[in-house]
Amino acid sequence: MSENTIQKYTGFLSHLGIESLNDMQVDFIQKAQQTDNLMLLAPTGSGKTLAYLLPLIDDLDENLRAVQALIVVPSRELAIQIEQVFKSLKTNFRVSTCYGGHAVKIEQNSLSEGPAVVIGTPGRLSDHVQRESFKMDNIRMIVLDEFDKSLQMGFHEQLRGIFRALTGTERHLLTSATKLERMPDFIPFSRPHQVNYLKDEADSKLELKLIHTSSKVKVETLMRLVAGFQHESCLVFCNHRDAVDRISLLLTDYDFEHGVLHGGMEQIDREKNLIKFRSGVYNLLIATDLASRGLDIPEIKHVVHYQLPPRIDAFTHRNGRTARMHAEGQGYLILANDEELPDYIDKSVEEIEVSEILPLPTPTDLVCLYISAGKKDKISKGDIVGLLTKKGGLSSSDIGLITILDFASYVAVKRNLAKKTISKINNEKLKKVKVRVAEAS
Repeated sequence: MSENTIQKYTGFLSHLGIESLNDMQVDFIQKAQQTDNLMLLAPTGSGKTLAYLLPLIDDLDENLRAVQALIVVPSRELAIQIEQVFKSLKTNFRVSTCYGGHAVKIEQNSLSEGPAVVIGTPGRLSDHVQRESFKMDNIRMIVLDEFDKSLQMGFHEQLRGIFRALTGTERHLLTSATKLERMPDFIPFSRPHQVNYLKDEADSKLELKLIHTSSKVKVETLMRLVAGFQHESCLVFCNHRDAVDRISLLLTDYDFEHGVLHGGMEQIDREKNLIKFRSGVYNLLIATDLASRGLDIPEIKHVVHYQLPPRIDAFTHRNGRTARMHAEGQGYLILANDEELPDYIDKSVEEIEVSEILPLPTPTDLVCLYISAGKKDKISKGDIVGLLTKKGGLSSSDIGLITILDFASYVAVKRNLAKKTISKINNEKLKKVKVRVAEAS
């Protein structure tokens, strides 16, 4: 990697608070400079997004006002996350994001302005291709992020439609957390070069524990288990959304603060729960496998399988939320007496018992505030910090994670200061816009 390239990347990384790239990122970027079709095999949480964004940016032409790169992802949450990382790099290039649950008209207006990069889910991107919302002639690079997940979710026809509309001269960067036996027929190459950083399961530092219980008290067993973690972050996986909702009802009855995440929720509710979990307002998230891949969730100490998935790859991806790269973590399997361990789990896994009496954890020190202005109002994180400190009376140490969406923003603040802060800044102006401020529901 040339000295000029390193210097440029250092500037980008400084905006993210990162001092240097990891070995996998350096390896992938160097290979991307040498080949047109490259696949990165690496576990969740290893930094794949940055690994492909930097060579993608190198390929963009500042003098061309047109779509030059497509990033195709399997979920809305991942699309939003990549957009946030791209914008945090503070390049001179515009980006548009397209996904289901987002207004098509807003997306079309954004696409008509010729963003350099378009990030989207296969279904919505395919829809825009059919509508001819943007021209495909100038696209230089296609990124298929979490490509194995897009295939597992059955997006073959949508992806085929997107590739059919391309010129066939593009470069391709793919990422996957599992090895693919062969490329689908719509991909214009069969054997991409690979950068493989998938580690053997024997190298994992995840400790698995088995908890036996009865079907009747399985939810209560789960509650007693996670209560023992106190304020350590925990992600509980279920196979079905009704199980997520059932667990949530019990936790709510006990005033046990938590978030939920599954595909049956409205997009804004999914985003809010993820924001609260990322920012530490919630330390517990109950979710389906929607949370197992690609989401920017901070390092998690405990992963609990309330329901075990039928396939080992799903189990592996869930566990990838903890013990990521070189970290250690705990995985728990809750098995009712009428359930059996799947064949992919070693029957010698250590069994533990959960205490019959565990005090419920107290709420965290943070709450999440809602502010009724966002990216479309040209609001920045600096604007929000200014409002909270100058008019709200907070210090920087009282303010946590700030997340800015299209028409709203969310910020974590110290719980004991929240009510006073709301009373001071509600209906105040933020960049000439009078905003409503309240505790996020």
